[in-house]
Amino acid sequence: MICWRVVALCVLLRFGAETRTGLREGAAHAASTSRASGGPAFESCQVSLTPAENRLLDDNTHETGFNGDDGSYVILTWVGDGTGVILVLSTISAPIDTFLEGGSSRLYRSTDYGKSFHDISQSINHTFIKEEFGVSVGPGSSVILTADTPVVDHPGGVIFTSTDAAATFRFVQLPFHLAQPITYHFLNPDLLVALSIDGALWLSLDFGAAWTKVHDGVHSFSWGAGINLFFSCSKADTMDAEERGDLQLKRTKDLGKTFAIIHEDVFSFGYIGAFLFFSVMEDTRSPRVMYFSSDQGDTFSRALLPSASTEQFYSILDGDEDMLFMHVDNPGDTYFGTMYTSDDRGILFSKSLERHLFDGQRKSDFRNITSLRGVYLTNKLDKDGRIRSVISFNRGGTWHRLSKPQNVECEEECNLHIHGEHSRTNHIVPMLLMSEASAVGLVLAHGTVGDSLSSWQYPDVFVSSDGGYNWRGTLRGPHHYSILDSGGLVVAVEARRKGQVKTIKFSTDEGQCWKSYNFTEQPFFFAGLASEPGTKAMSVSVWGFRPEDDNQPMWVAVTIDFQSLITRTCSDQDYEEWLAHSTEGGTSERDGCILGVKETYRRRKKQAVCRNGRSYVMVKKESTCLCNMEDFLCDYGYQRHLNTSECVRQPDAHNKSLEMCLNGEEDELLTTGYRKIPSNRCEGGFSPQMAVQTVIRPCGVKPGPDSLSAHSTVPVTHFDTPRERLVLILVCAGAGVIVLAAAVSALVAVRRGVYQYRAPNYRFSNLQIQDDRNGAVGDFESAKSSNGPNCPQDSDNVISTESY
Repeated sequence: MICWRVVALCVLLRFGAETRTGLREGAAHAASTSRASGGPAFESCQVSLTPAENRLLDDNTHETGFNGDDGSYVILTWVGDGTGVILVLSTISAPIDTFLEGGSSRLYRSTDYGKSFHDISQSINHTFIKEEFGVSVGPGSSVILTADTPVVDHPGGVIFTSTDAAATFRFVQLPFHLAQPITYHFLNPDLLVALSIDGALWLSLDFGAAWTKVHDGVHSFSWGAGINLFFSCSKADTMDAEERGDLQLKRTKDLGKTFAIIHEDVFSFGYIGAFLFFSVMEDTRSPRVMYFSSDQGDTFSRALLPSASTEQFYSILDGDEDMLFMHVDNPGDTYFGTMYTSDDRGILFSKSLERHLFDGQRKSDFRNITSLRGVYLTNKLDKDGRIRSVISFNRGGTWHRLSKPQNVECEEECNLHIHGEHSRTNHIVPMLLMSEASAVGLVLAHGTVGDSLSSWQYPDVFVSSDGGYNWRGTLRGPHHYSILDSGGLVVAVEARRKGQVKTIKFSTDEGQCWKSYNFTEQPFFFAGLASEPGTKAMSVSVWGFRPEDDNQPMWVAVTIDFQSLITRTCSDQDYEEWLAHSTEGGTSERDGCILGVKETYRRRKKQAVCRNGRSYVMVKKESTCLCNMEDFLCDYGYQRHLNTSECVRQPDAHNKSLEMCLNGEEDELLTTGYRKIPSNRCEGGFSPQMAVQTVIRPCGVKPGPDSLSAHSTVPVTHFDTPRERLVLILVCAGAGVIVLAAAVSALVAVRRGVYQYRAPNYRFSNLQIQDDRNGAVGDFESAKSSNGPNCPQDSDNVISTESY
């Protein structure tokens, strides 16, 4: 398993009962896939290494065998950016009946990108480090190791802290026992938050040297923007609060000095992008409802989701500072639902994709292709029961089938279909789709070609160099792969669960052709492919183990440095300008316009054999576009017409008023059915006329933290619509010009634009919330999942889309 922790790559390697079981399952899987039919043929370009190239790689390949270390559990963690430091923690768990005596650990450190390792166990006094969350790497070069300290007869746990990439460690005696990993602030490594086993929230302002208790009875917490810290806690003398939805959601803006209650009766909450969200049980018999805030909890509103029943659950798939993607499940065990996208306040949701796949294990194939702005890929379950892949290039505005790979011939009409989380969970593929922001346009993924996604067809690796518009078959069969040198180098190791590995493949032209190199004379069982986070590195480590005579593993790390082979740094002649999202070769004014902007990147030519290097900075030029219909989403209660791009009223929304609460007044809105996609920067051009007719009725306003107790009930006063007012004027002719002028003035005063910035409260279709324990995904400003990978934040269901 490979997992991302803040800025460090953590590779978790196990051997023992679990690994042996996995190998047996892998052998069975290999046997089953060997009977699978192959997909449509394509040519995989293979180029032989020259003798000189082979010698260069031999001289710069370094193998480390951890002799005598028979640890059943190994964690590999990168520290810092460009430091070359790798930590390896090897542990052996003690039997349960000897719990108080713990187990044994060894800590190794490399300062040369994995070419050599040194045992530094003495720097932490040979202390036994926790398996579950023993190693935590934060911003900069900060590292925290958590000792496996028995609770009995010990007032608190022990941690070791380092600010110099594990060159030295400081012993810290904690006044409490940790319940989960210590959480870093996303910008300031000195700010740490921790949750103790007795539910107390603790805060450190000096990188763990001193700790202060912030609050008791805490269930979950999350950093917000700046130094805002959110947490849910039990009320005084309340038992089983989490089960009964009787939690309080609180916020501190000054690191625990003062608190504000955001809402009562909270079941769970989370923070993603720029949005705080939380579910509320207004009474024990009602389903939970979801609230969103885009201003750190100062104001909040119920989410407005059309066509939703109380039998459905919802999941937040992804989000940033501009919008959210949300899945709403269909009633019953259908394994599909509808995907919605929000406005920039996270309140008004519009239908994006129907029959979105969400399998029985509540796994979604939804992925953000980070190498090109606005691109998302997922799978849908069509009415014929087949799974098919679709891609959006405008943040969910429209979805399309993937094109047939350029080097694949099909007798019938066919498309590329991508394996996702559903396939990985079922051991069909070893890796998910991979893309990196620094490798513009580059995408690697396992897939099959045909009418639909096939579990009987042997999965192959496909590559796209333009963000998913066009694809090529690149490697036959499943592989583990990694992107290096900002896309200038791609490496892959064949997934051979039944056998051992000794060969790595690499490409310098974005997967057009591959060379193979035998990195060891003694094959071993593959356990992981690890490269430094950030894609800047030119070296990669292949991890695995060789079984010894005593049936214990000897862990092996082989690091291949490709910098010795690709020695030349790219010059200006090695780069070219590339218009992103171009489908017409730049021949039309709209070509390349996505989300209102044309983006022209400067990127390395595929045929250039050179390296981008660590100093490489992606360069792009932008120009705004005129608006057209594709720059708009269908508004609440509307959906795309099957044969046109027009937004039409949903069938179940006819004859229903669209009501919302704006600034304490209940409004009935009429709209043309369009709203601009969040983050779209187009100007001029197509502009739907916002025809708004308003009926005003006073209604309750949800308060922020400073006025939570100020609930009041206001009698409903009915004001007539303009049409009724006109009839009244005609009947009451005696009112004359004065009454008519007053009516016109009132009409002008109450008219408003739907899309002006405000913090409204919308009416909401109540939904039953799925209670899943997946970690939330945030952008750089949202601190990701504050409760860590082992104890993710207490959200109703947030599907992680980070790369493994």
